Amino acid sequence: KSRLQGFHVVAGGVIAAALITGGCVSKSEFEKLQADKNQEIDALQKQRDSLDQQTKQLQSQRAALEKQQADLRAEVDSLQRQKSQLEAANQQTKSQYDGLVSNLNEEVKKGQLQVRQYKDMLTVEVAEQLFFDSGKAALKDSGKEVLKKVGDALKGYEDKIIRVVGHTDNVPIATAQFPSNWELSAARATTVVRFLQANGVPPERLTASGRGEFSPIAPNDDAEGRRKNRRIEITLIDKNLAQEVQEKR
Repeated sequence: KSRLQGFHVVAGGVIAAALITGGCVSKSEFEKLQADKNQEIDALQKQRDSLDQQTKQLQSQRAALEKQQADLRAEVDSLQRQKSQLEAANQQTKSQYDGLVSNLNEEVKKGQLQVRQYKDMLTVEVAEQLFFDSGKAALKDSGKEVLKKVGDALKGYEDKIIRVVGHTDNVPIATAQFPSNWELSAARATTVVRFLQANGVPPERLTASGRGEFSPIAPNDDAEGRRKNRRIEITLIDKNLAQEVQEKR
């Protein structure tokens, strides 16, 4: 700007000298013309400075938008990878479910047990009467063969924790060994876990718990409902999921 103004001052001086010498304009008129021209130059310079500032702002906005676009692209890629992993996990779970049903097909057909899938968990549900006598926690001989086959089928899922949960109906029990259904259901789950361990399932993959009568799957209003509620659930749970649940506790 200073060089531009300097140029116009010098040029103005030369022109002034020429005009004044030639008698075309008076000195005051020239000075007015020169002042007007300088104002015009200042206005143009301000416009130029403003445009430069706008250009810098637009460049900054462009850089921010390009970064945002890159971040969004990275997020899309991450979501796509997660989707692929979930699809692979779902396919694996379905394959495991099909394999488990195939291995236990004979028992399923006989109605001795059921295999259910919920999200990424597989559950083998066994009726109480196959494993235990009423009010007892000792494993019946009729259930040992089935439970051994269940254990053999579960051994191959090394990435899973095997959770065994005992359930009862709401009929009270009050014996020296089992003061309530809490103790009875927990003892039955422990019996199943010990049997699975004895038949080659690594103990670090096993957990046992009892829910008593407090997680029914049918009303306890009649014999059929109570029969359904007396059961053992053997669930395959992903090790990572089990670890997350344990950490949250």
